[in-house]
Amino acid sequence: MADWNSVQYLKFENERTQPAIDLVNRIFIGDPKRIIDIGCGPGNSTQVLAQRFPNAYILGVDNSSNMIETAKRDYPNLDFKTCDVSKDLSMFGNDFDVVFSNACIQWIPKHNELLKNMMVLLKIDGILAVQTPMNYQEPIHKIIAEVSINKKWKSEFSSPRIFYNLTQSQYFDLLSEISSEFSMWETIYCHKLKSHKDIMEWYRDTGLRPYLNVLSDEKKKAFEQDVFDRVVEEYPIQKNGNIIFRFPRFFFIATSKTK
Repeated sequence: MADWNSVQYLKFENERTQPAIDLVNRIFIGDPKRIIDIGCGPGNSTQVLAQRFPNAYILGVDNSSNMIETAKRDYPNLDFKTCDVSKDLSMFGNDFDVVFSNACIQWIPKHNELLKNMMVLLKIDGILAVQTPMNYQEPIHKIIAEVSINKKWKSEFSSPRIFYNLTQSQYFDLLSEISSEFSMWETIYCHKLKSHKDIMEWYRDTGLRPYLNVLSDEKKKAFEQDVFDRVVEEYPIQKNGNIIFRFPRFFFIATSKTK
């Protein structure tokens, strides 16, 4: 699989960072000493943590070398490491006050196991704070799914894209089991984008990425064009020329149990 593109990802840095800010502002813990940011990407979420908790040691980890290189360049005062968290988290110990993850776990399978492993990283009464996109019912996701399985494109994709998120009900039951207390909420962000092309730019290194990775350059352009034509149909232009781009995101904060 091709590496993530930090330049593409950061084209909408403010919009992508806002959920991290909102999640960090819901973390109430006195003077944390150690924090880990799982799936830190280009470091924008790690910097949000550093601003909120300036006295803490903060480690950002991500499986993308491109993202980690960008994070190290842009935030040299913070610590970053390349790590595939789907395979091993035990190397980081079990003494973190906060385990944070913003828009990452949707790419990782087996959430029952994953969240338990994330909890193991925490001290007693430590805080697990997670945000994951849940925008499957929005037009852009339906468009990509429908285009990918039509007669023109179905043969190009050996298997449909898998969404690893659990349902909110399943997260409720899981957090009831693995934490002493927790809270859950959902926020729908109504981003203001300037054009339909901006929607494509937003998704080129996220929702479109699994499809584009398996296509030739020529077919990438054709696939994107087919998606774009549908995007134009489904997203109306507002009076000022902008487009409302709805983006639902799911959050939860959980406190670790006594070990």
